[in-house]
Amino acid sequence: MQALAAAVDDDVARGLADLRDELGVPAGFPPDVLAEARVAAGSAPGDLADATDIPFVTIDPPGSRDLDQAVHLERRGSGYRVRYAIADVASWVRPGGAVDTEARRRVVTLYAPDGRTPLHPPELSEGAASLLAGQDVPALLWTVDLDADGTPTAVDVRRSRVRSRAQLTYDEVQRSLDDDTADEPLRLLRDVGRLRQEAERERGGITLPTPEQVVERTDGHWELVSRATLDAEEWNAQISLLTGMSAARIMLDGRVGVLRTLPPSDPRDVARLRRAADALGVTWPDGAGVGDVVRGLDAADPAHAALLTEATTLLRGAAYVAFDGEVPEQPQHAALAAPYAHTTAPLRRLVDRFVGETCVALVAGRDVPDWVRSALPDLPALMAGGDRRANEYERGCLDLVEAVLLTGRVGDVFDGVVVDAHDDRTTGVVQLRDPVVRGKVDGADLPVGRHVQVRLVEASAAHRRVRFTLDGVPAADGAPADEDVPTAGAGDGHDAGDARGEDRAATQD
Repeated sequence: MQALAAAVDDDVARGLADLRDELGVPAGFPPDVLAEARVAAGSAPGDLADATDIPFVTIDPPGSRDLDQAVHLERRGSGYRVRYAIADVASWVRPGGAVDTEARRRVVTLYAPDGRTPLHPPELSEGAASLLAGQDVPALLWTVDLDADGTPTAVDVRRSRVRSRAQLTYDEVQRSLDDDTADEPLRLLRDVGRLRQEAERERGGITLPTPEQVVERTDGHWELVSRATLDAEEWNAQISLLTGMSAARIMLDGRVGVLRTLPPSDPRDVARLRRAADALGVTWPDGAGVGDVVRGLDAADPAHAALLTEATTLLRGAAYVAFDGEVPEQPQHAALAAPYAHTTAPLRRLVDRFVGETCVALVAGRDVPDWVRSALPDLPALMAGGDRRANEYERGCLDLVEAVLLTGRVGDVFDGVVVDAHDDRTTGVVQLRDPVVRGKVDGADLPVGRHVQVRLVEASAAHRRVRFTLDGVPAADGAPADEDVPTAGAGDGHDAGDARGEDRAATQD
Protein backbone atom coordinates (compact mmCIF):
# COMPACT_ATOMS: atom_id res chain seq x y z
CA MET A 1 0.00 0.00 0.00
CA GLN A 2 2.84 2.38 0.84
CA ALA A 3 4.44 1.71 -2.53
CA LEU A 4 1.12 2.36 -4.28
CA ALA A 5 0.60 5.61 -2.34
CA ALA A 6 4.14 6.72 -3.22
CA ALA A 7 3.52 5.98 -6.91
CA VAL A 8 0.30 7.99 -6.82
CA ASP A 9 2.13 10.87 -5.11
CA ASP A 10 4.81 10.77 -7.80
CA ASP A 11 2.22 10.76 -10.59
CA VAL A 12 0.34 13.69 -9.06
CA ALA A 13 3.53 15.68 -8.42
CA ARG A 14 4.83 15.06 -11.95
CA GLY A 15 1.47 15.89 -13.50
CA LEU A 16 1.12 19.12 -11.54
CA ALA A 17 4.63 20.19 -12.52
CA ASP A 18 3.80 19.57 -16.18
CA LEU A 19 0.53 21.49 -15.85
CA ARG A 20 2.30 24.46 -14.29
CA ASP A 21 4.83 24.48 -17.11
CA GLU A 22 2.06 24.39 -19.73
CA LEU A 23 0.16 27.29 -18.18
CA GLY A 24 3.17 29.38 -17.19
CA VAL A 25 2.38 29.28 -13.48
CA PRO A 26 5.23 31.12 -11.71
CA ALA A 27 7.32 29.09 -9.27
CA GLY A 28 8.25 31.98 -6.99
CA PHE A 29 8.58 35.75 -6.73
CA PRO A 30 11.51 37.59 -8.31
CA PRO A 31 14.08 39.00 -5.83
CA ASP A 32 13.10 42.64 -6.45
CA VAL A 33 9.44 41.85 -5.69
CA LEU A 34 10.35 40.12 -2.44
CA ALA A 35 12.66 42.94 -1.43
CA GLU A 36 10.01 45.59 -2.07
CA ALA A 37 7.41 43.55 -0.17
CA ARG A 38 9.71 43.23 2.86
CA VAL A 39 10.29 46.98 2.94
CA ALA A 40 6.56 47.67 2.65
CA ALA A 41 5.71 45.16 5.37
CA GLY A 42 8.06 46.94 7.75
CA SER A 43 6.46 50.37 7.32
CA ALA A 44 2.83 50.30 8.45
CA PRO A 45 0.61 53.05 7.00
CA GLY A 46 -0.41 55.74 9.48
CA ASP A 47 -3.05 58.47 9.85
CA LEU A 48 -6.01 56.09 9.87
CA ALA A 49 -9.33 56.27 11.65
CA ASP A 50 -9.22 53.97 14.68
CA ALA A 51 -11.81 51.17 14.49
CA THR A 52 -9.95 48.67 16.65
CA ASP A 53 -12.78 48.79 19.21
CA ILE A 54 -15.10 46.91 16.81
CA PRO A 55 -14.90 43.17 17.63
CA PHE A 56 -14.38 41.87 14.10
CA VAL A 57 -13.91 38.16 13.33
CA THR A 58 -12.74 36.42 10.19
CA ILE A 59 -14.46 33.31 8.81
CA ASP A 60 -12.33 31.14 6.55
CA PRO A 61 -11.28 27.52 5.90
CA PRO A 62 -8.93 26.01 8.50
CA GLY A 63 -5.32 27.12 8.24
CA SER A 64 -5.95 30.13 6.00
CA ARG A 65 -3.45 32.96 6.29
CA ASP A 66 -4.40 35.34 3.46
CA LEU A 67 -7.44 36.82 5.20
CA ASP A 68 -9.18 39.45 3.08
CA GLN A 69 -12.35 40.08 5.12
CA ALA A 70 -13.46 40.52 8.70
CA VAL A 71 -17.09 40.99 9.68
CA HIS A 72 -19.20 42.41 12.48
CA LEU A 73 -22.97 42.87 12.66
CA GLU A 74 -25.16 44.62 15.19
CA ARG A 75 -28.73 45.72 15.62
CA ARG A 76 -29.62 49.29 14.63
CA GLY A 77 -33.16 50.12 15.67
CA SER A 78 -35.43 47.76 13.76
CA GLY A 79 -32.68 47.15 11.20
CA TYR A 80 -29.03 46.19 11.12
CA ARG A 81 -25.55 47.62 10.73
CA VAL A 82 -23.08 45.51 8.77
CA ARG A 83 -19.40 46.33 9.04
CA TYR A 84 -17.09 44.57 6.63
CA ALA A 85 -13.36 45.24 6.82
CA ILE A 86 -11.44 44.49 3.61
CA ALA A 87 -7.64 44.25 3.50
CA ASP A 88 -6.30 47.61 2.28
CA VAL A 89 -3.78 46.27 -0.22
CA ALA A 90 -3.35 49.66 -1.88
CA SER A 91 -1.75 50.96 1.34
CA TRP A 92 1.05 48.43 0.94
CA VAL A 93 1.55 48.25 -2.84
CA ARG A 94 3.30 51.13 -4.62
CA PRO A 95 1.66 51.90 -8.00
CA GLY A 96 4.05 50.96 -10.78
CA GLY A 97 6.43 49.26 -8.35
CA ALA A 98 7.77 45.72 -8.48
CA VAL A 99 4.92 44.20 -6.40
CA ASP A 100 2.28 45.98 -8.49
CA THR A 101 3.90 44.88 -11.76
CA GLU A 102 4.12 41.26 -10.61
CA ALA A 103 0.50 41.31 -9.43
CA ARG A 104 -0.62 42.47 -12.87
CA ARG A 105 1.27 39.52 -14.33
CA ARG A 106 -0.29 36.99 -11.93
CA VAL A 107 -3.79 38.54 -11.72
CA VAL A 108 -5.22 36.01 -9.23
CA THR A 109 -4.07 33.55 -6.62
CA LEU A 110 -3.94 30.05 -8.13
CA TYR A 111 -4.89 26.93 -6.19
CA ALA A 112 -3.69 23.35 -6.63
CA PRO A 113 -3.91 20.22 -4.46
CA ASP A 114 -0.31 20.72 -3.32
CA GLY A 115 -0.54 24.42 -2.48
CA ARG A 116 -1.25 27.89 -3.78
CA THR A 117 0.51 30.36 -6.04
CA PRO A 118 -0.26 33.69 -4.37
CA LEU A 119 -1.01 36.99 -6.07
CA HIS A 120 1.16 38.92 -3.59
CA PRO A 121 4.29 37.89 -1.67
CA PRO A 122 3.51 36.11 1.64
CA GLU A 123 5.18 38.94 3.57
CA LEU A 124 2.09 40.94 2.65
CA SER A 125 -0.68 38.46 1.77
CA GLU A 126 -0.09 36.19 4.76
CA GLY A 127 1.51 38.77 7.02
CA ALA A 128 1.38 42.55 7.25
CA ALA A 129 -1.68 43.09 5.01
CA SER A 130 -3.71 40.10 6.21
CA LEU A 131 -6.51 40.54 8.75
CA LEU A 132 -4.97 38.04 11.15
CA ALA A 133 -6.42 37.83 14.63
CA GLY A 134 -4.80 40.20 17.12
CA GLN A 135 -3.03 42.26 14.44
CA ASP A 136 -3.75 45.96 13.96
CA VAL A 137 -3.95 46.42 10.22
CA PRO A 138 -5.21 49.01 7.72
CA ALA A 139 -8.48 48.13 6.05
CA LEU A 140 -11.20 49.58 3.88
CA LEU A 141 -14.05 49.62 6.37
CA TRP A 142 -17.44 49.23 4.72
CA THR A 143 -20.46 50.20 6.82
CA VAL A 144 -23.82 49.25 5.35
CA ASP A 145 -27.03 50.06 7.22
CA LEU A 146 -30.02 47.87 6.43
CA ASP A 147 -33.69 48.21 7.25
CA ALA A 148 -35.73 45.43 8.84
CA ASP A 149 -36.09 43.72 5.45
CA GLY A 150 -32.36 43.74 4.76
CA THR A 151 -32.51 46.56 2.21
CA PRO A 152 -29.54 49.00 2.29
CA THR A 153 -30.39 52.48 3.52
CA ALA A 154 -26.87 53.96 3.82
CA VAL A 155 -23.37 52.96 2.69
CA ASP A 156 -19.97 54.27 3.71
CA VAL A 157 -16.40 53.12 3.10
CA ARG A 158 -13.24 54.68 4.51
CA ARG A 159 -9.71 53.78 5.48
CA SER A 160 -9.47 52.58 9.07
CA ARG A 161 -7.29 50.58 11.39
CA VAL A 162 -9.01 47.37 12.53
CA ARG A 163 -8.23 44.37 14.70
CA SER A 164 -9.82 40.95 14.30
CA ARG A 165 -10.58 39.23 17.59
CA ALA A 166 -10.76 35.64 16.31
CA GLN A 167 -10.13 33.52 13.22
CA LEU A 168 -13.16 31.25 12.89
CA THR A 169 -13.84 28.44 10.43
CA TYR A 170 -17.12 27.85 8.63
CA ASP A 171 -17.60 24.58 10.51
CA GLU A 172 -17.16 26.36 13.84
CA VAL A 173 -19.66 29.06 12.92
CA GLN A 174 -22.16 26.49 11.64
CA ARG A 175 -21.86 24.37 14.80
CA SER A 176 -22.27 27.35 17.10
CA LEU A 177 -25.43 28.38 15.26
CA ASP A 178 -26.79 24.84 15.18
CA ASP A 179 -26.25 24.23 18.90
CA ASP A 180 -27.39 27.75 19.87
CA THR A 181 -24.07 28.85 21.39
CA ALA A 182 -23.27 31.54 18.79
CA ASP A 183 -22.81 35.11 19.99
CA GLU A 184 -25.03 37.96 18.79
CA PRO A 185 -22.97 39.05 15.75
CA LEU A 186 -22.99 35.50 14.35
CA ARG A 187 -26.72 35.15 14.98
CA LEU A 188 -27.19 38.38 13.07
CA LEU A 189 -24.99 37.03 10.27
CA ARG A 190 -27.53 34.23 9.90
CA ASP A 191 -30.50 36.62 10.10
CA VAL A 192 -29.09 39.12 7.62
CA GLY A 193 -27.86 36.33 5.36
CA ARG A 194 -31.36 34.91 5.15
CA LEU A 195 -32.86 38.33 4.47
CA ARG A 196 -30.38 38.92 1.67
CA GLN A 197 -31.09 35.47 0.21
CA GLU A 198 -34.79 36.29 0.17
CA ALA A 199 -34.08 39.64 -1.47
CA GLU A 200 -32.06 37.83 -4.13
CA ARG A 201 -34.96 35.47 -4.77
CA GLU A 202 -37.37 38.39 -5.08
CA ARG A 203 -35.03 40.12 -7.56
CA GLY A 204 -34.96 36.99 -9.69
CA GLY A 205 -31.38 35.92 -8.97
CA ILE A 206 -30.19 32.46 -9.93
CA THR A 207 -28.13 30.17 -7.69
CA LEU A 208 -27.08 26.72 -8.87
CA PRO A 209 -26.97 24.38 -5.83
CA THR A 210 -24.18 22.28 -7.28
CA PRO A 211 -21.82 20.46 -4.88
CA GLU A 212 -18.15 21.34 -5.26
CA GLN A 213 -15.74 18.68 -6.50
CA VAL A 214 -12.68 18.92 -4.24
CA VAL A 215 -9.30 17.19 -4.13
CA GLU A 216 -8.24 16.33 -0.58
CA ARG A 217 -5.33 14.52 0.99
CA THR A 218 -6.47 12.38 3.91
CA ASP A 219 -4.23 10.02 5.92
CA GLY A 220 -1.59 10.19 3.23
CA HIS A 221 -3.99 9.42 0.38
CA TRP A 222 -5.38 11.58 -2.41
CA GLU A 223 -9.14 11.48 -2.82
CA LEU A 224 -11.94 13.29 -4.61
CA VAL A 225 -14.92 14.38 -2.54
CA SER A 226 -18.19 16.12 -3.26
CA ARG A 227 -18.54 19.02 -0.87
CA ALA A 228 -21.88 20.69 -0.22
CA THR A 229 -21.87 24.33 0.85
CA LEU A 230 -22.70 25.04 4.50
CA ASP A 231 -25.46 27.51 5.30
CA ALA A 232 -22.88 29.60 7.17
CA GLU A 233 -20.84 29.93 3.97
CA GLU A 234 -23.87 31.11 2.05
CA TRP A 235 -24.79 33.68 4.70
CA ASN A 236 -21.23 34.98 4.83
CA ALA A 237 -21.14 35.10 1.03
CA GLN A 238 -24.24 37.30 1.12
CA ILE A 239 -22.24 39.91 3.07
CA SER A 240 -19.59 39.86 0.36
CA LEU A 241 -22.24 40.14 -2.36
CA LEU A 242 -23.92 43.01 -0.48
CA THR A 243 -20.58 44.84 -0.39
CA GLY A 244 -19.91 44.18 -4.08
CA MET A 245 -23.36 45.45 -5.01
CA SER A 246 -22.80 48.57 -2.89
CA ALA A 247 -19.47 49.15 -4.64
CA ALA A 248 -21.13 48.83 -8.04
CA ARG A 249 -23.77 51.39 -7.10
CA ILE A 250 -21.14 53.87 -5.89
CA MET A 251 -19.14 53.53 -9.11
CA LEU A 252 -22.20 53.78 -11.35
CA ASP A 253 -23.28 56.94 -9.53
CA GLY A 254 -19.72 58.29 -9.86
CA ARG A 255 -19.54 57.18 -13.52
CA VAL A 256 -16.14 55.54 -13.12
CA GLY A 257 -14.98 52.05 -12.20
CA VAL A 258 -15.09 48.41 -13.27
CA LEU A 259 -18.02 46.00 -12.90
CA ARG A 260 -18.39 42.24 -13.00
CA THR A 261 -21.25 41.66 -15.43
CA LEU A 262 -23.30 38.74 -16.70
CA PRO A 263 -25.84 39.19 -19.50
CA PRO A 264 -29.47 38.15 -19.01
CA SER A 265 -30.34 34.58 -19.94
CA ASP A 266 -31.27 33.99 -23.56
CA PRO A 267 -35.03 33.28 -23.67
CA ARG A 268 -34.27 30.31 -25.93
CA ASP A 269 -32.10 28.80 -23.17
CA VAL A 270 -34.88 29.32 -20.63
CA ALA A 271 -37.37 27.65 -22.99
CA ARG A 272 -34.98 24.74 -23.50
CA LEU A 273 -34.57 24.38 -19.74
CA ARG A 274 -38.37 24.22 -19.35
CA ARG A 275 -38.56 21.48 -21.97
CA ALA A 276 -35.75 19.60 -20.26
CA ALA A 277 -37.52 19.82 -16.90
CA ASP A 278 -40.69 18.43 -18.43
CA ALA A 279 -38.83 15.60 -20.19
CA LEU A 280 -36.89 14.71 -17.04
CA GLY A 281 -40.01 14.74 -14.88
CA VAL A 282 -38.89 17.73 -12.79
CA THR A 283 -41.81 19.83 -11.60
CA TRP A 284 -41.93 23.44 -12.81
CA PRO A 285 -44.85 25.04 -10.90
CA ASP A 286 -47.10 27.47 -12.74
CA GLY A 287 -45.81 31.01 -12.38
CA ALA A 288 -42.47 29.93 -10.90
CA GLY A 289 -39.42 31.79 -12.17
CA VAL A 290 -36.34 30.00 -13.38
CA GLY A 291 -34.40 31.05 -10.27
CA ASP A 292 -36.98 29.45 -7.94
CA VAL A 293 -36.95 26.19 -9.89
CA VAL A 294 -33.18 25.93 -10.14
CA ARG A 295 -32.66 26.92 -6.51
CA GLY A 296 -34.85 24.03 -5.39
CA LEU A 297 -32.99 21.32 -7.30
CA ASP A 298 -31.19 18.53 -5.45
CA ALA A 299 -27.96 17.43 -7.13
CA ALA A 300 -28.30 14.00 -5.50
CA ASP A 301 -31.36 13.32 -7.67
CA PRO A 302 -30.28 12.08 -11.15
CA ALA A 303 -32.90 14.10 -13.04
CA HIS A 304 -32.10 17.20 -10.99
CA ALA A 305 -28.36 16.74 -11.61
CA ALA A 306 -29.00 16.65 -15.35
CA LEU A 307 -31.19 19.74 -15.18
CA LEU A 308 -28.51 21.59 -13.17
CA THR A 309 -26.01 20.82 -15.93
CA GLU A 310 -28.47 22.18 -18.50
CA ALA A 311 -29.02 25.29 -16.34
CA THR A 312 -25.39 26.36 -16.72
CA THR A 313 -26.32 27.61 -20.20
CA LEU A 314 -28.29 30.39 -18.48
CA LEU A 315 -25.17 31.80 -16.85
CA ARG A 316 -22.65 32.29 -19.62
CA GLY A 317 -20.80 35.39 -20.73
CA ALA A 318 -19.46 36.82 -17.47
CA ALA A 319 -17.08 39.73 -18.09
CA TYR A 320 -15.35 42.71 -16.53
CA VAL A 321 -16.47 46.07 -17.89
CA ALA A 322 -14.47 49.24 -17.17
CA PHE A 323 -15.94 52.71 -17.67
CA ASP A 324 -14.97 56.33 -17.12
CA GLY A 325 -17.60 58.90 -18.02
CA GLU A 326 -20.25 56.77 -19.70
CA VAL A 327 -21.79 53.94 -17.70
CA PRO A 328 -22.11 50.50 -19.35
CA GLU A 329 -25.23 49.88 -21.41
CA GLN A 330 -25.60 46.51 -19.64
CA PRO A 331 -24.34 46.86 -16.02
CA GLN A 332 -26.19 43.86 -14.52
CA HIS A 333 -24.90 40.59 -13.13
CA ALA A 334 -27.78 38.32 -14.13
CA ALA A 335 -27.11 35.68 -11.46
CA LEU A 336 -27.61 38.39 -8.83
CA ALA A 337 -30.17 40.41 -10.81
CA ALA A 338 -28.25 43.56 -9.84
CA PRO A 339 -25.07 45.49 -10.70
CA TYR A 340 -22.06 43.98 -8.96
CA ALA A 341 -18.32 44.49 -8.59
CA HIS A 342 -15.47 42.45 -7.17
CA THR A 343 -14.06 44.29 -4.18
CA THR A 344 -13.79 41.90 -1.21
CA ALA A 345 -10.72 39.79 -2.08
CA PRO A 346 -7.85 42.19 -2.92
CA LEU A 347 -5.19 39.89 -1.51
CA ARG A 348 -6.18 37.22 -4.03
CA ARG A 349 -7.68 39.08 -7.00
CA LEU A 350 -6.14 42.05 -8.81
CA VAL A 351 -9.25 44.05 -9.75
CA ASP A 352 -10.50 44.35 -6.16
CA ARG A 353 -7.70 46.76 -5.20
CA PHE A 354 -8.75 49.19 -7.94
CA VAL A 355 -12.47 48.91 -7.15
CA GLY A 356 -11.83 49.56 -3.47
CA GLU A 357 -9.66 52.59 -4.16
CA THR A 358 -12.26 53.98 -6.57
CA CYS A 359 -15.04 53.65 -3.99
CA VAL A 360 -13.01 55.22 -1.17
CA ALA A 361 -12.29 58.26 -3.34
CA LEU A 362 -15.87 58.65 -4.58
CA VAL A 363 -17.41 58.35 -1.13
CA ALA A 364 -14.96 60.94 0.23
CA GLY A 365 -15.73 63.31 -2.64
CA ARG A 366 -12.19 63.14 -3.99
CA ASP A 367 -10.91 62.52 -7.49
CA VAL A 368 -10.16 58.90 -8.26
CA PRO A 369 -6.34 58.60 -8.26
CA ASP A 370 -4.62 58.77 -11.63
CA TRP A 371 -2.96 55.38 -11.08
CA VAL A 372 -6.41 53.81 -10.78
CA ARG A 373 -7.96 55.64 -13.73
CA SER A 374 -5.03 54.86 -16.00
CA ALA A 375 -5.32 51.15 -15.17
CA LEU A 376 -9.06 50.83 -15.82
CA PRO A 377 -8.88 50.24 -19.60
CA ASP A 378 -6.44 47.33 -19.14
CA LEU A 379 -8.18 45.58 -16.25
CA PRO A 380 -10.90 43.69 -18.19
CA ALA A 381 -8.37 41.98 -20.46
CA LEU A 382 -5.99 41.28 -17.57
CA MET A 383 -8.77 39.76 -15.47
CA ALA A 384 -10.15 37.73 -18.38
CA GLY A 385 -6.72 36.23 -19.00
CA GLY A 386 -6.10 35.56 -15.33
CA ASP A 387 -9.50 33.94 -14.83
CA ARG A 388 -9.00 31.81 -17.92
CA ARG A 389 -5.67 30.51 -16.63
CA ALA A 390 -7.14 29.91 -13.16
CA ASN A 391 -10.02 27.92 -14.64
CA GLU A 392 -7.68 25.88 -16.83
CA TYR A 393 -5.44 25.24 -13.83
CA GLU A 394 -8.28 24.14 -11.59
CA ARG A 395 -9.80 21.95 -14.29
CA GLY A 396 -6.39 20.47 -15.13
CA CYS A 397 -5.75 19.62 -11.47
CA LEU A 398 -9.09 17.82 -11.22
CA ASP A 399 -8.57 15.99 -14.50
CA LEU A 400 -5.10 14.89 -13.39
CA VAL A 401 -6.18 13.54 -10.00
CA GLU A 402 -9.16 11.78 -11.57
CA ALA A 403 -6.88 10.05 -14.08
CA VAL A 404 -4.29 9.13 -11.45
CA LEU A 405 -6.85 7.66 -9.06
CA LEU A 406 -8.38 5.57 -11.86
CA THR A 407 -5.05 4.34 -13.25
CA GLY A 408 -5.00 0.55 -13.26
CA ARG A 409 -8.79 0.29 -13.22
CA VAL A 410 -9.44 0.23 -16.98
CA GLY A 411 -12.18 -2.33 -17.55
CA ASP A 412 -13.85 -1.73 -14.18
CA VAL A 413 -17.55 -0.87 -14.07
CA PHE A 414 -18.84 2.10 -12.07
CA ASP A 415 -22.26 3.44 -11.08
CA GLY A 416 -23.10 6.96 -12.19
CA VAL A 417 -25.59 9.35 -13.75
CA VAL A 418 -25.56 10.72 -17.29
CA VAL A 419 -25.88 14.47 -16.79
CA ASP A 420 -25.42 15.73 -20.34
CA ALA A 421 -25.23 14.52 -23.94
CA HIS A 422 -24.65 15.80 -27.45
CA ASP A 423 -27.62 16.03 -29.78
CA ASP A 424 -27.02 12.57 -31.23
CA ARG A 425 -26.79 11.06 -27.72
CA THR A 426 -23.65 9.07 -28.54
CA THR A 427 -21.29 11.24 -26.46
CA GLY A 428 -21.99 12.83 -23.12
CA VAL A 429 -20.90 13.41 -19.54
CA VAL A 430 -21.27 10.94 -16.67
CA GLN A 431 -21.01 11.75 -12.97
CA LEU A 432 -19.78 8.77 -10.95
CA ARG A 433 -20.96 8.08 -7.43
CA ASP A 434 -17.64 6.75 -6.12
CA PRO A 435 -15.07 8.04 -6.79
CA VAL A 436 -16.47 11.52 -7.39
CA VAL A 437 -15.37 11.69 -11.02
CA ARG A 438 -17.06 13.49 -13.90
CA GLY A 439 -15.91 12.42 -17.35
CA LYS A 440 -16.79 11.74 -20.96
CA VAL A 441 -18.93 8.75 -21.82
CA ASP A 442 -19.75 7.15 -25.16
CA GLY A 443 -22.70 4.95 -25.98
CA ALA A 444 -25.84 4.56 -28.03
CA ASP A 445 -28.85 6.61 -26.93
CA LEU A 446 -27.30 7.91 -23.69
CA PRO A 447 -30.11 8.21 -21.11
CA VAL A 448 -29.76 11.73 -19.72
CA GLY A 449 -30.84 12.02 -16.09
CA ARG A 450 -30.71 8.27 -15.46
CA HIS A 451 -28.65 5.97 -13.27
CA VAL A 452 -26.27 3.98 -15.44
CA GLN A 453 -23.32 1.63 -15.25
CA VAL A 454 -20.26 2.67 -17.23
CA ARG A 455 -17.02 0.91 -18.02
CA LEU A 456 -13.69 2.73 -17.80
CA VAL A 457 -11.87 2.51 -21.14
CA GLU A 458 -9.14 5.12 -20.63
CA ALA A 459 -7.33 6.66 -17.68
CA SER A 460 -4.33 8.69 -18.83
CA ALA A 461 -2.46 10.78 -16.30
CA ALA A 462 -0.15 12.05 -19.04
CA HIS A 463 -3.11 13.46 -20.96
CA ARG A 464 -5.20 14.20 -17.83
CA ARG A 465 -8.10 12.29 -19.36
CA VAL A 466 -10.62 9.64 -18.36
CA ARG A 467 -13.21 8.10 -20.67
CA PHE A 468 -16.05 5.65 -20.20
CA THR A 469 -18.50 3.67 -22.30
CA LEU A 470 -22.08 2.91 -21.37
CA ASP A 471 -22.26 -0.61 -19.94
CA GLY A 472 -25.91 -0.74 -18.98
CA VAL A 473 -28.93 0.84 -17.32
CA PRO A 474 -30.05 -0.81 -14.06
CA ALA A 475 -33.38 -2.58 -14.44
CA ALA A 476 -34.97 -0.50 -11.69
CA ASP A 477 -34.05 2.63 -13.58
CA GLY A 478 -34.19 1.30 -17.08
CA ALA A 479 -36.84 3.55 -18.59
CA PRO A 480 -35.21 5.36 -21.50
CA ALA A 481 -34.83 9.11 -21.31
CA ASP A 482 -37.44 11.08 -23.23
CA GLU A 483 -36.29 11.59 -26.79
CA ASP A 484 -37.14 15.28 -26.52
CA VAL A 485 -34.76 16.08 -23.64
CA PRO A 486 -32.83 19.15 -24.86
CA THR A 487 -29.07 18.94 -24.52
CA ALA A 488 -26.59 21.68 -23.70
CA GLY A 489 -23.81 20.11 -25.73
CA ALA A 490 -21.58 17.87 -23.63
CA GLY A 491 -18.30 19.47 -22.67
CA ASP A 492 -15.19 17.95 -21.13
CA GLY A 493 -16.93 16.84 -17.98
CA HIS A 494 -16.27 19.97 -15.91
CA ASP A 495 -18.47 22.54 -17.58
CA ALA A 496 -21.25 22.49 -15.00
CA GLY A 497 -19.87 25.22 -12.76
CA ASP A 498 -21.78 27.61 -10.54
CA ALA A 499 -21.46 31.07 -12.09
CA ARG A 500 -21.59 32.49 -8.58
CA GLY A 501 -18.89 30.18 -7.33
CA GLU A 502 -16.29 32.87 -7.94
CA ASP A 503 -18.26 35.21 -5.69
CA ARG A 504 -18.66 32.66 -2.92
CA ALA A 505 -14.97 31.86 -3.19
CA ALA A 506 -14.15 35.48 -2.43
CA THR A 507 -15.32 34.86 1.13
CA GLN A 508 -13.48 31.56 1.45
CA ASP A 509 -9.99 30.63 0.35
